[in-house]
Amino acid sequence: MYVLGIALAVAFVDQLTKFVVQQEMALHESIPVIPGFFHITYILNKGAAFGILEHQQWLFLIIALMLFLLYGIFRKKMPNTPVVCGAAGLLLGGALGNAIDRTFAGAVTDFFDFRIWPVFNVADIGIVVGVALLLWYSWTHLSDK
Repeated sequence: MYVLGIALAVAFVDQLTKFVVQQEMALHESIPVIPGFFHITYILNKGAAFGILEHQQWLFLIIALMLFLLYGIFRKKMPNTPVVCGAAGLLLGGALGNAIDRTFAGAVTDFFDFRIWPVFNVADIGIVVGVALLLWYSWTHLSDK
């Protein structure tokens, strides 16, 4: 339940932040927070990271569904550690947050803009941190076996 709680929390924060951006900003508007370094920029991304595989909404929705199915199948075999459970929750929550956008809007709302990196959102942070934690755990705990 810990994993699903984190997933729902990430998806909720993701959807809430996207809602605020959509209500308060015009599409393609950019608000400098630290000029030249960090802006809040409202864009719609119809692809994956860096805009790759644009207009492949069904592929991304199938991947998100598969993540939840795999979690359901393997959850009892996963190490019951805070790192693994937290990582799985972050990954699933990020996948859910972006899947909600793809399902209802046909594109993902992105808004964190560091100018040297593609614009991203809270769900993307969950996915990246979740995968990084799972890789770190695998490298530090499973390499001996």
